[in-house]
Amino acid sequence: MNVRKTLMSLLTGASMLAGAGMAQAADITLKVSHYLPPSHGFQADFLESWAKQLSEKTNGKVDVKIYDATSAFGKIDRQADQVRAGVMDMAVGLNGIPRDRYPSASIIEMPFLVKYADSGSETLWNLYKEGLLGSDYENFKVLALFTHEGGLIHTLDKPVRSLDDLKGLRLRTPSPAVSAMLEAFGASPVGLPPSAIYENLQKGNIEGLVTTWDLVNAVKANELLKYHTDAAAYTAGFYFVMNKKKYDSLPKDVQAAIDEISADALVGKFGGWWDKWEAAGKADAEKRGDEIITIDDATRAQWQESVQPMIKDYLEGLKEKGVADPQAVYKRAQELVAEFDAKYHADDK
Repeated sequence: MNVRKTLMSLLTGASMLAGAGMAQAADITLKVSHYLPPSHGFQADFLESWAKQLSEKTNGKVDVKIYDATSAFGKIDRQADQVRAGVMDMAVGLNGIPRDRYPSASIIEMPFLVKYADSGSETLWNLYKEGLLGSDYENFKVLALFTHEGGLIHTLDKPVRSLDDLKGLRLRTPSPAVSAMLEAFGASPVGLPPSAIYENLQKGNIEGLVTTWDLVNAVKANELLKYHTDAAAYTAGFYFVMNKKKYDSLPKDVQAAIDEISADALVGKFGGWWDKWEAAGKADAEKRGDEIITIDDATRAQWQESVQPMIKDYLEGLKEKGVADPQAVYKRAQELVAEFDAKYHADDK
């Protein structure tokens, strides 16, 4: 009889423990993908911290599973499509790939418009909030839009100190807007996903690339590159979007938690994150003894002046892609960048 009681007690205890474990398990699992390695700041600083916040604010009700570039869901050109199809609940992607998907948002990538990630991110986000990006992100729940710091020109064997040095160089480009800039400079843009950069540099298919310190470090391109020209010549835009139907299906408290940690609250963090990511890439190049060429303000102004015809043509061409008044969007972007530069970087002038 005592043995039976003991067994019953053990079984009851086990059931209680199992029940407690089940109560602690997440009720909702959300899937998010991105196109960079799991060690990249997109995951380590951005998505993992966002997921932790969401779990805390929902008392463990929501768990977020992250799929990076090493997964079957990490292709750069499929991020938004996977969300639209419901294969992923959320994704972080690059606006310029596939090309011409977000024509209104591409205006943020005009040459020499954005120098700082915080100003660029706040500007792109405000353009969206003000309704100036048209139907670019139609049918998505947009969680954040952001940009990186003003990008550099990184080369293998030929230093870029003047516009003449760019002529004929085959350079990897992240978007149509940046391609147009490179063509205006006399370079030959080559579209490649980040995963293909190292191999194409190694084989000599490209002679360099325009991107951030962060990306050349993330894809190990600093192992091959020797020169880095800092002209803050361009930026690229990114999105963090969610499947609208999935968002609408969530309990109201979960929706509220997502809203609380996204949008303005999230966009405001990208400046600090990019500063951290850029510093790591630059430090790696310095450690390798690479030459860093800084373009002074006077020379940068000359470069900027040289691409004014390209900017005019690009904006005009956006009308054929459904942007009603691209010149007005560009003007508003200039106003916002100036406003945020004055707010965040008055001492840098």
